[in-house]
Amino acid sequence: MGIKTYNPYTHSRRNMTGSDFSEITKTTPEKSLVTSLKKNAGRNNQGKITVRHHGGGNRRKYRVIDFKRNKKDGIPAKVIGIEYDPNRTANIALICYADGEKAYILAPQGLTDGMTVMSGAEAEVRVGNCLPLENIPVGTMVHNIELYAGKGGQLVRSAGMAAQLMAKEGKYATLRLPSGEMRMVPLNCRATVGVIGNGDHNLVKIGKAGRKRHMGIRPTVRGSVMNPNDHPHGGGEGRAPIGRSGPMTPWGKPALGLKTRKKNKSSNKMIVRRRDGKAIK
Repeated sequence: MGIKTYNPYTHSRRNMTGSDFSEITKTTPEKSLVTSLKKNAGRNNQGKITVRHHGGGNRRKYRVIDFKRNKKDGIPAKVIGIEYDPNRTANIALICYADGEKAYILAPQGLTDGMTVMSGAEAEVRVGNCLPLENIPVGTMVHNIELYAGKGGQLVRSAGMAAQLMAKEGKYATLRLPSGEMRMVPLNCRATVGVIGNGDHNLVKIGKAGRKRHMGIRPTVRGSVMNPNDHPHGGGEGRAPIGRSGPMTPWGKPALGLKTRKKNKSSNKMIVRRRDGKAIK
């Protein structure tokens, strides 16, 4: 999918870019696979803001995606169309199985209308097909990877991403994730072959504040322009330094570089090498 630019008839238009949606072949969603999406503007069940900078935005309907791909093993499905999904960066593909049932899947790069996809251990190693890692050759690029068999894909689901199957040993397959992390996943877990489409998504420039508000993202105010009672960086005459050993959150916790992963997390043993290049001890 390409990137389009605009004539600079305003200052914001000069630096704004957008997707040309050249991969999109179907413009209206399948009604049977759409549900309503309730907004909470970052608030919990008590009405308190627990996630800042959320609110507003265009109304969206949620497209029900089949991340498990295990209901129709061995039944071929034809791709009806590639659609835009407002809930994720990747595009989605509407498929229709031979028995008439329809489903949404993440659209990999190269998947087009009329192509056939299949799930199950007997499926071919072809773009869009979903099969267990034990049936996928080493070196293959995959996405929508399960961490636990039958739970559905949890890893590598955003636009342009793919993981590479590096090795198989014993009960586990070793994957190199887009972050650079090397991780072991059980061989009976499923993955979908191919690279997720819409790879140019990261090249889009928002261009203006209003477009960010349409996405449901509210403004972020710097702590250095606040008062001392509102933020640890606040106060002082003029532009003052933060006055601390490092940047802090509004609640006085270190903001950058603090590791938040638990040291004794049970899945640490599955990580061969972290994304910073260090091995897990």
